[in-house]
Amino acid sequence: MLTNLRIKNLALVADLTLELRPGCNVITGETGAGKSIIIGALNLVLGERADRTLIRAGADSCAVEAVFEVARLRGRLAPLLEAHGLEPCEENQLVLKRVFTAAGANRQFVNGSPATLATLAAIGEGLVDMHGPHDHQSLLHPAKQLAILDAFGGLQPQVVAFAELVRRRAALAAEKAALIVDEQTYARQLDLLRHQVQEITAARLRPDEEAEVEAEHHRASNAARLLELSQSALSALDGEDGSLLNQLGALGRTLQELGRVDGSQTRCAKAHEQIVAAVQELRSDLSRYAERVDLDPARLAQLEERLNLLHSLKRKYGASLAEVIAFGDAAKAKLHSLEQRDAELARLNDALAQLDGELARAGRDLTAARRKVIPRLTKAVRRQLQDLGFQQSEFGIALTNPAEAAPRSEFRAPSSTGFDSVEFQFAPNPGEPARPLRAIASSGEMARVMLALKTVLAAEDEVPVLVFDEVDANVGGETAHAVGDKMRQIARARQVLCITHLAAVAAAADTHFVVTKEVRDGRTRSDIQPLSAKQRVDELARMLGGQGEAARTHAAALLAAN
Repeated sequence: MLTNLRIKNLALVADLTLELRPGCNVITGETGAGKSIIIGALNLVLGERADRTLIRAGADSCAVEAVFEVARLRGRLAPLLEAHGLEPCEENQLVLKRVFTAAGANRQFVNGSPATLATLAAIGEGLVDMHGPHDHQSLLHPAKQLAILDAFGGLQPQVVAFAELVRRRAALAAEKAALIVDEQTYARQLDLLRHQVQEITAARLRPDEEAEVEAEHHRASNAARLLELSQSALSALDGEDGSLLNQLGALGRTLQELGRVDGSQTRCAKAHEQIVAAVQELRSDLSRYAERVDLDPARLAQLEERLNLLHSLKRKYGASLAEVIAFGDAAKAKLHSLEQRDAELARLNDALAQLDGELARAGRDLTAARRKVIPRLTKAVRRQLQDLGFQQSEFGIALTNPAEAAPRSEFRAPSSTGFDSVEFQFAPNPGEPARPLRAIASSGEMARVMLALKTVLAAEDEVPVLVFDEVDANVGGETAHAVGDKMRQIARARQVLCITHLAAVAAAADTHFVVTKEVRDGRTRSDIQPLSAKQRVDELARMLGGQGEAARTHAAALLAAN
């Protein structure tokens, strides 16, 4: 639900915070006090185009912020936020903010993250339904109307099953499209795939081979220098006079003499023995290493050729040898499929024909089920419309299925919701032809039709906040009481925000706000405040035409009745 709406520098509003409550919230006030500003601000934060002439005179910018409690919408809202790269909702609160300036800057934020206007509108579509002289009305879209019909009839399992058939058919159609090419293209694809498979297969790659080849190539290309260094080290250890081993021999004889003179210095002789053993081991290791150094130019050429091949394959098929191998496996599978094209096409055609038959049957069953639901839904809506003052109106649902009239040979893949399209139609006056809801000119008629639909569909509709503006246009008497009653019914499951001029409608609300206008410091300002029980009596009496005792008694009676 909408918990908080803050408006800064919009038209007559300098800085206003509206804290809404669950149930039915009604807003009243004198004509021109600024009630429409509330609706305008809500439309702005839900993605409507900004009119910069509405920025309060003397201000550089305007800001609107709305806070929604979305605990029941997390499953539907979280993927949408993630898909647009937006921050998740903290403590089940969604914060939408819209700022625009007189200079033309326009910024939107969702949970503090910058967002596009289209993203704001997409999120807002699932949060609020505006009913009145506004365009933010999801029930006007044929796709939404079809979803409503299915929800009312409990047909979602059939729709889900049908959508799965459509998904499977699309996957098969994509496979078939990849196989259906002209002969020249087909031949080129075969040649390319055969070349790729042969080139990768012939290389006999191993995923970890490259590092081994590079290390061996590095040693082979430096073999002459390695041999030179190892032989030089051996010469220093065991060469002519002055080598390390010769010097160690002389040192050993000196230490032996030292030990004979001073028997306490045996440790030095033992240390000398360890050093000699280590140097001799070093000489053996160097000797073996020098024997292994290969000055084979042919091997070096082989290694260079192998490295060039590996680098060439990586440039063509992947950043690593593992990716090259994976590419080869995929090319091999595709080559096999293309080489078996005729058999594969026959298999796909059989599978598509079978799926088309299943889709046709499932589509017929879904159409038949929808046609059974239509009379029940239209009857329920007509009953609500009669309560709302349309005693001789007609409400209908036109269902069309192009697949029924098309020959079987012209089968076309349907949408995931079936072959059908529906259009809600309404004729408010006797003798007039029924027209689509979106073609209704009167905002008052539109609002009451939406109110009737919402009353019938309150349990199925997922939009949590409903806003009714001018819902009481051209109504009075018992119809006004019916309008209030319908809104109270809907508010049991949804939050309702209604702007009204009728006391009978306002009396049905759970929470009553009044908009006032005053001149302060030479500037006109609009403000909004919640009313206490006594203040509600005063406001209802004003709406009934005066502050006399009769009006107050009538106002109190309206509140008591609700």
